[in-house]
Amino acid sequence: MLNKLLIVLLVIVAAGCKNYDRSGDSTSSGQLKIGVDDSYSLMIDSQIFVYEQVYKKAKINPTYMPEGDVIQALLDDSIQAAIISRPLSEQEMEFFKSKQKIPESTKIAVDGVALVVNPNNPDTILTMEQLTEIFKGIDTTWNQVIEGSKLGSLRVVFDNNKSCNERTLREKFIPNGQFPSTCFAVHSNEEVINYVSQNPNAIGIISVSWISDRDEPKSVEMMKKVKAIRIIDPSNKVDPQMARGPFQAYIYDESYPLRRDVYAIRTGLRGTLGTGFVSHLAGEKGQLIIHKMGMVAAHSPVRTIRITE
Repeated sequence: MLNKLLIVLLVIVAAGCKNYDRSGDSTSSGQLKIGVDDSYSLMIDSQIFVYEQVYKKAKINPTYMPEGDVIQALLDDSIQAAIISRPLSEQEMEFFKSKQKIPESTKIAVDGVALVVNPNNPDTILTMEQLTEIFKGIDTTWNQVIEGSKLGSLRVVFDNNKSCNERTLREKFIPNGQFPSTCFAVHSNEEVINYVSQNPNAIGIISVSWISDRDEPKSVEMMKKVKAIRIIDPSNKVDPQMARGPFQAYIYDESYPLRRDVYAIRTGLRGTLGTGFVSHLAGEKGQLIIHKMGMVAAHSPVRTIRITE
C-alpha cells in the first residue's frame, strides 16, 4: 500500500515538473513582458542588457509607454511586471485580489523630476511659488515670471498626458485641477528635450535619469541640448534659501523638492523570470546601475575593500 502511495506521489510530482519544464520559465530563464514608463527607458535598457548577459536563457521584452497605460496593461494581464513611480492604489490591489493575485511592489529607486530649459534661456532659478503660478495658469508669459524677460509666452511641455511626470507635478501643484493651456504633451522624454532645444521659451518636464549619466551616449547627447532649472523651496530643511538642481546629492538629502519613489511591480507567479528580474533590480548589480544613472538607489550599493598591512 505504501509503495503504491509513493508511486502515485511520484507521478504527480513528475507531471508537475513536466508542466513546469514545458514553459521553460524560472527565475533566470524564459520570457518576461514588462511595461515601463518612458521616463525609465534608458535605465531599464541598461538593466536588461546586464541581466541577459548573465542569464543567457532569459529574454525580457519591455514596452515603453506612459505610466497610465502601464498600469492598465498590468490590470489587463498583458504584462507580468511594471516599472512606475507609484505603488498600486487600494482599488487596484482589490482588483488583483478579486482575481486571486497578490502583486508585489519593490521600491528600487528615488527619482527626480527635472525641469529643463533651452541653453539660451538665462533664467535657470525659480521658486516653488513661481512654479505654482505657472502650473495654475496664473503666469502665462516669461515677463510675468521674471521681470524684464523677453522670451514671450510660456510653453510647458510634458512627455505624455498619462506619464508619471505629468501625474507627479499635477499632484504637487494642482491636485484638484487641470493644467492650463500653456501646458501640452508630446510622446516621450526625448521629444521633450528636442522641443526645448528648439524653443527658447519652453520649459520641459523629464526624468533626471535622461540628463545625468555621463557614460551613457544618449544621456550625454541630451545634456548638450538643455540645462536644468534650480528650485528654491521654503520647506527645504537643509537650506530654504538655497536653489537646488535635480542632482543626485540633492535628491538623496531631500533638499530637491520634486522627488518620487520608483517601484518594480510583479504580478506573475513566484519562481518565474519576473521574480528573478525584480530581485536583480533590487540587488547589488541593479542598484549600482540605478546609482550610475543619477537616481538614488533604494539600497545603497556596497563596495567591499580589502585592507592589507
